[in-house]
Amino acid sequence: MEIFYFVVFGGLAAIVAGLELSKSNKDRINTSSAFNSFKNNYLLVYSLMMAGDWLQGPYVYYLYSTYGFGKGEIGQLFIAGFGSSMLFGTIVGSLADKQGRKRASITYCITYILSCITKHSPQYKVLMVGRVLGGIATSLLFSAFESWLVAEHNKRGFEQQWLSLTFSKAIFLGNGLVAIIAGLFGNFLVDSLALGPVAPFDAAACFLAIGMAVIISSWSENYGDPSENKDLLTQFKNAASAIASDEKIALLGAIQSLFEGSMYTFVFLWTPALSPNEEDIPHGFIFATFMLASMLGSSIASRLLAHSAPKVESYMQIVFVISSAALMLPVVTSFLVAPSGVKGGSISFSGCIQLMGFCTFEACVGIFWPSIMKMRSQYIPEEARSTIMNFFRIPLNIFVCLVLYNVDAFPMTVMFGMCSVFLFVASILQRRLMNVAEIHKSRSQEWSPEKEMTSEADPLNP
Repeated sequence: MEIFYFVVFGGLAAIVAGLELSKSNKDRINTSSAFNSFKNNYLLVYSLMMAGDWLQGPYVYYLYSTYGFGKGEIGQLFIAGFGSSMLFGTIVGSLADKQGRKRASITYCITYILSCITKHSPQYKVLMVGRVLGGIATSLLFSAFESWLVAEHNKRGFEQQWLSLTFSKAIFLGNGLVAIIAGLFGNFLVDSLALGPVAPFDAAACFLAIGMAVIISSWSENYGDPSENKDLLTQFKNAASAIASDEKIALLGAIQSLFEGSMYTFVFLWTPALSPNEEDIPHGFIFATFMLASMLGSSIASRLLAHSAPKVESYMQIVFVISSAALMLPVVTSFLVAPSGVKGGSISFSGCIQLMGFCTFEACVGIFWPSIMKMRSQYIPEEARSTIMNFFRIPLNIFVCLVLYNVDAFPMTVMFGMCSVFLFVASILQRRLMNVAEIHKSRSQEWSPEKEMTSEADPLNP
């Protein structure tokens, strides 16, 4: 493996270590022992859940290709996953609010384990079933766990600021450290032990089973809407009404869809982008490098969220612009760097430049997750949290399905350029969200009950 990969990985590791070791008391939040116990339990579960997810990530595309499927067929399998998430996501989100977030989290484990088992079959139909199950599981992963955490955090009376600490730690560990270990462990199983590309999926199922046991034994149940008489249709209407009546929620949903749509498109594109001529690239090691970059981003986010300024709505504008520039690199290099016509071999010079850009994008992803979680906890009403969060995923999944359906019709540079444009639009919407939030806050302060009572008590006070 080329020294270039080790240099990039080592450089990122040194920066992350430096940031973590240089944290001062101003960058830390003082908490209680009860909260720390609660937080550590959630971090353990979240890390196990993400280990099950990250172990699969680098090898999904590779596994399908070893079964003899082409780019178009693989794209259709990916479409099945995102389409499933779109069709069933809102339903499972509403069921999570109604039937309980703990039950939904257990359902995630069972569904994803079944999805892993299907990877042993080279039959297209079986793999398609696995993608459908995986889509349902993904909807639960990105709604049920966060909804359980926010509700349980508030139910136990912990301070609101402590929630951002849990978010940043969860991304640092689950989307950073665990992802790195998962990437290296997957590389070890596939390359060093030569167990084949299906081995990481078996390991993922084991971690998911362990996490499910922890959830069953240590989590209490919580719900969204306390009314048991409201059916799913009523929950859908209430969630849609909340989004339509509150511009902040609608903007937040649009921002999330634009960013995550670009991110999931990137997940599909990075492998062919770095090996356009079938270059021999270490998938697991590169994936671990990406996750280290994401870990760097979450470390930066933890510092930003520990302070009242700059506000999350403010600095995320810059993050979206940087991520837009990072995904524009494949387009730029296609014009400035002559393509290599040699099949196989090591990564090209253009690939090296793109890899650096992709690491920058992953750092932005690391900042994005705890920051969007913080904004969701502020703006989304608790009674329909899972339902609304999965409503956000509908346009996201439509976008990704359209991209993957046309993956053979458009050059890769066009798709990267499109993602870059969407990320820039997200920065514009983020600015609008900041302005709307400030206006709403000023109006709330102007018409606060305290001022109204003072005005009524003092007739001379206008």
